[in-house]
Amino acid sequence: MQLLKHDIVNEFPELKDKIHSLKTTHHHFAKLYNEYDELNHQIALVETGGAAMSDHALEVLKKKRLRDKDEIVQMLNKA
Repeated sequence: MQLLKHDIVNEFPELKDKIHSLKTTHHHFAKLYNEYDELNHQIALVETGGAAMSDHALEVLKKKRLRDKDEIVQMLNKA
């Protein structure tokens, strides 16, 4: 099974410069981006068999990642 790349830059390559700019100038964006990246890493570990987690716990992480992504996209659209 091939896993999708959910990192923000991979999903929005056309916004790469805007992402970089916000990461360096906007504290909340940078914190949210790093949190999203960590969640994405944890989820990928579980999905590839590198870590164990209950289905419920994995679902909670995925929902948190989605909320973070929604906020990131909103901030990118406003910038």
